[in-house]
Amino acid sequence: MDKRTKKDLERLENLTNAERNLLKGLYGDMFGTSTTGSGSRKPVGRKTSEPTAADLLDEAYKKHKDPLADAKKALKEAQDLVARTEELSQGMMDSNKKKTDQLMENLGRTGEVTPDGSPQTAKQTDGDSGMPVQTATGGPAPAPEPEKPKEPEKDPMEELESLVGLTTIKEDVKELMAFVKIQKLRKDAGLKSVPVSLHLVFTGNPGTGKTTVARIIGRLYKQIGVLSQGQLVEVDRSGLVAGYVGQTALKTQEQIKKAMGGVLFIDEAYALAQKDDAFGQEAIDTVLKAMEDHRDDLVVIVAGYTKPMEKFINSNPGLKSRFNKYFEFPDYTIDELEAIFNLNCKKYDYIVEEDAQKQIRARIVSRKMQRQDNFANAREVRNMFEDIITNQARRVAAMENPTHDDMMLITVMDLSDDIGDKTDSKEIEKMEEAAKALPAPELELPGEEEPAEKPEETPEEPEKTAEDQ
Repeated sequence: MDKRTKKDLERLENLTNAERNLLKGLYGDMFGTSTTGSGSRKPVGRKTSEPTAADLLDEAYKKHKDPLADAKKALKEAQDLVARTEELSQGMMDSNKKKTDQLMENLGRTGEVTPDGSPQTAKQTDGDSGMPVQTATGGPAPAPEPEKPKEPEKDPMEELESLVGLTTIKEDVKELMAFVKIQKLRKDAGLKSVPVSLHLVFTGNPGTGKTTVARIIGRLYKQIGVLSQGQLVEVDRSGLVAGYVGQTALKTQEQIKKAMGGVLFIDEAYALAQKDDAFGQEAIDTVLKAMEDHRDDLVVIVAGYTKPMEKFINSNPGLKSRFNKYFEFPDYTIDELEAIFNLNCKKYDYIVEEDAQKQIRARIVSRKMQRQDNFANAREVRNMFEDIITNQARRVAAMENPTHDDMMLITVMDLSDDIGDKTDSKEIEKMEEAAKALPAPELELPGEEEPAEKPEETPEEPEKTAEDQ
């Protein structure tokens, strides 16, 4: 306690003593105390047993003999109370911070948190009421789903063999993988190995399995050990080219970064080599640089229509030197397209009745004949499958109590009123023969004229060059 406070307490004590003496002097006769005589007399009209005012003052004074000590005690109690309040406040702040950190951690991990920030369990109930604890979104905390056992990853070569058709492609892939594998083994053994380019050119019409095979090749490269991850990153012009000069390189580098350790698959790559296209050229230059800088852990596969892809590769010496292995993807036959449709049915537990199967085949033949220039092959068949099962779902949903078989069966009613619905078997055979007799289309880029070439100046097919190597 400081000197000023101590002095104030002393003054208070002196004042109290002065007041007491004054009251005794003024009212001594009335309350049994006299200031004029040496003796004392009893108060008038009162019993001697009743305490006088002076007695009350004396008793009060006895209870508070040391006002300074009382003040010190009160001050200490106040200080203790303040310290305790600060301690409680700090404890509450620490607890709230801990709960906030738990809430943010659970929200980032699961997207759902409980009010107390604890991880969700199978059944969370309040300790007092026994009611289920609600999540931050207001609903009850869901029970965690048991982890489903992961299906064993299928061997990529077995997956390649399971594809419908693509006989020549399968053989080309096997030869490539055997050559790459042996060259790697020779290198690991300290022998000289023949330099081999892992980058590929896929040519052919849409829907012929180019993306699927590229994904399998990435996994095969990983299995052999020439790639660290084997993932596939699929892009086209829009995924590489930006709106301003300089930004294209950054955008292309982002896709390359995603593909590191795996395969960068550029679909319709010829769109990057259009006339007076600085943006496309910037993307090509960036990809070529990445192929050189990361030759040990990056594979680039470019794909597109046959003729435009040949022009694309020949338009740039850097592309021609790095891409010297071509895979030509042929169109699927009628039987193969029908097999692809049936595989989709088997995969998703559908059964096609006999009449519907005939009409589906007739529709495949009709569409292939009518759309020779842009028939999407397997993609077209997948779209047809989705349309048919949508019609089937609409029909089954109208039933009052559909059975298990009803939900699986595809009937003629599920085929939309389109070509092939009422075609007999003879007409189907005629259409098939006509489809087989049609020549394969040669597609060009829109608005681009084919320059005249002399027969003797026709360059060798890139595929033959790769085989010679």
